[in-house]
Amino acid sequence: MELSKNYIPADTEEKWNAHWQQQRYFNSKPDGRPPFTVVIPPPNVTGVLHMGHTLNETVQDILVRKARMSGYNACWVPGSDHASIATEAKVVGMLKERGIDKRQLTRAEFMKYAYEWKDKYGGIIYSQIRKLGCSVDWDRVAFTMDPDYYASVIKIFIDLYKQGLIYRGARMINWDPLAKTALSDEEVEYKEEQGILYYVQYKVVNADGTPYAATPSLTIATQRPETIMGDTAICVNPNDERYQGLTGKFAIVPLVDRRVPIIFDEYVDPAFGTGALKVTPAHDINDYNLGLKHHLPIVDTLNEDGTLSAAAGVFIGMERFAARKAVVQQLKAEGRLTKEETHMTRIGFSQRTSCVVEPRISTQWFVKMAALAEPALGAVTEGHIRIHPGDKFLATYKYWLENVKDWCISRQLWWGQQIPAWYAPDGTFQVAATREEAYAQFGKSPAFSINELKQDDDVLDTWFSSWLWPMEVFKGVTHPGNPDISYYYPTSVLVTGQDIIFFWVARMIMAGLYFFKDDVPMEKRIPFRDVYFTGMVRDKQGRKMSKSLGNSPDLLALIDKYGADAVRFGIMISSPAGNDLLFDEAALEQGRNFNNKLWNALKLVKGWEGRLQESATPGTDAAFAVEWFSSRLQEARAEIETLFSEFRLSEALKTLYSLIWDDFCSWYLEWVKPGFEQPMDAAVYRHTIAYFEQLMQLLHPFMPFITEEVYHLLAQRTDDLCVRQFGAIEKPDTAVLARGTLLKEAITAIRDARNKVQIKPKESIHLYIQSGQEKVYQLISPILTRQVNAKDITITKEMVPGTLTVVSGKDKFYIGTDQKVDAGIQKEELQKELAYLKGFLESVNKKLGNERFVQNAKPEVVAVERKKQEDALAKIRTIEESLAQIG
Repeated sequence: MELSKNYIPADTEEKWNAHWQQQRYFNSKPDGRPPFTVVIPPPNVTGVLHMGHTLNETVQDILVRKARMSGYNACWVPGSDHASIATEAKVVGMLKERGIDKRQLTRAEFMKYAYEWKDKYGGIIYSQIRKLGCSVDWDRVAFTMDPDYYASVIKIFIDLYKQGLIYRGARMINWDPLAKTALSDEEVEYKEEQGILYYVQYKVVNADGTPYAATPSLTIATQRPETIMGDTAICVNPNDERYQGLTGKFAIVPLVDRRVPIIFDEYVDPAFGTGALKVTPAHDINDYNLGLKHHLPIVDTLNEDGTLSAAAGVFIGMERFAARKAVVQQLKAEGRLTKEETHMTRIGFSQRTSCVVEPRISTQWFVKMAALAEPALGAVTEGHIRIHPGDKFLATYKYWLENVKDWCISRQLWWGQQIPAWYAPDGTFQVAATREEAYAQFGKSPAFSINELKQDDDVLDTWFSSWLWPMEVFKGVTHPGNPDISYYYPTSVLVTGQDIIFFWVARMIMAGLYFFKDDVPMEKRIPFRDVYFTGMVRDKQGRKMSKSLGNSPDLLALIDKYGADAVRFGIMISSPAGNDLLFDEAALEQGRNFNNKLWNALKLVKGWEGRLQESATPGTDAAFAVEWFSSRLQEARAEIETLFSEFRLSEALKTLYSLIWDDFCSWYLEWVKPGFEQPMDAAVYRHTIAYFEQLMQLLHPFMPFITEEVYHLLAQRTDDLCVRQFGAIEKPDTAVLARGTLLKEAITAIRDARNKVQIKPKESIHLYIQSGQEKVYQLISPILTRQVNAKDITITKEMVPGTLTVVSGKDKFYIGTDQKVDAGIQKEELQKELAYLKGFLESVNKKLGNERFVQNAKPEVVAVERKKQEDALAKIRTIEESLAQIG
């Protein structure tokens, strides 16, 4: 068949996706092979893949495909998260467009609409995952609201409650006024923003209500004047001399004329603002704690949607930020506002809706985290779970767990797992999976009927379901000990983003260690053995790519433009382990160019098929090329294997890219290429096909579509590349590798020199070599002769007059031509190279002269720098000798 001019991704991607699925290569069942298990971090069911997901899914697919081709029973479980807050917001929006108010619906009616939304949009991500070439087991798609999964969440809740690790109580929590739900501390993102400090006067009175003449008023600095109506005290530091006479005095709250006590507490910083603090226990966690300590009443002036409540007394029903402006205007009108000044402040935003979070007193459900965090910390610090890159993220993991707070797990939503608490008419409750079980737990002959029991309206935090993910995708909670959980758990590696180290990673470890008790070996309790944190994908402005910012390109559009392999290549080549990457389409362009390089190499090799000729011995050039590339391939395989074991996948791809583009395409194929209209040695051709196949096999995990296509075009096949097993890595011949390196360096140096003095490629030269490696050059001289178009090669002990001098490492080459060589050009080129080398040597010496670097860097890193130093010194000496001879 005739191959197209360039590689056309669309022609191959759908074909191979369909073929792989038809052959069920990615479907896994327990067998005698060692398992390699990966569970996909479940994306929100409402979403689409952004570039962060693309990186994450690509990394997982690389690891899974590599494992599958290495003898493992690879199982990659796809799935999605129900995403309580985000999905409910989408459904409410859909209902609003249809003229339906959620409040007019029953819970059951709302859930029907929610599932309608999920069924319509939930498959979008799965189609994107397919297009990207991800080799997931589509028979195992999981969803956190599936019946079994739902039951597992309820079971864990009940177990934790019975063991005293879940409790219900009124506490200050984070409230999202837009979603109208509680948030956990970890779902709040804090940003430094410029705010305003408002200085407000409060009248001071005696206990009998008469003005206090000594201090008629106190000035309070506040950032939130809209909460003034909820003030229940004024607090000053007992050591602040300015306020020593205020014991037993009271302040009058502006706008509502409420009399509140003046209290004393060392919590107040005398240096901040005026040193006097308004205490609003309902709207600030620190004020709340002060209120508990001093037995202050709580006046909640905000409704759940962020409007002012009836308790505010003024501006009732007004939105909180509009109320702030109205309060400021009223204070000005009454002469109570003395000044305003700008002030940097830390504001909390909801991760889900991006609205400003309100502290709020609310009765919620909480998990006691300290007891769960301790073993999860030990699992990592004791080495049972390895974090990659550990030097970057281990400290973050430890910080979270060493400073853990109780987890607010209830959400005021309908979409999610409904909390299994059942309330009697008198407010008492029982926790149970069903109404019947709860009724029985109230004891014999309760004073109410079973139908009077009312289930808690709230649902559980989405993370409370996803922390069971590695277990329950295999039904480990609902069907403990089943063949799948026994075989696939713990999973092999978790690939995820660094932003959910605590949200998800730490909690999954907690859940695994809680569910599998102490009598189970630790290696079977942990949910995964390795955690690989990818970096953040950022735009050119350094912003995290996200749906909310709208700065992530459309993945399907990129695949249509460049092809899935090029997209995978582009994002992987740019992402060193754990480091953030600035997304640039130029990397995808590089991936497309690489595709075309492979395609052109295929066309070149296939073009030799009609010119094959069996011979007793191949030519010297080809024989050496075959021998050299065999060792080079094994050397690169060993390096790539090491990089995989260290999760340095970007470096592995770079090594492979150089091996294919440079060593195979630029050198090997050039060396074995037959002359014009000359036959191709059949044995060399067979070696070439075998090398090409092995390269495609190595590249397949990174770029699955083009490699499968090339593999099948190279020869007739009865197998497929995606399941072809890697052979053992053989030990390379280091002497042959050294000859190959010397040959490449010599060819490059001589070709560069020819170009600089404009010796045409067709013009042959006389080549003289002055080197301490005479025997090696004699071995490679046949191939060197052809590659640099030399009439002859002579080994010499001294400089050859009238020739062009070229330095490569410690060796010198003298090029003789029929045209006169300009000594001035030679001298100028050598002086340029000498200046560069001296600058390079200075930078290396500076690094090696840094004691901190030498002491802290890995020994192999220091050794590399010393080798650079040694090589630079040797080359400088050689160039200086050449310059001295030129004169």
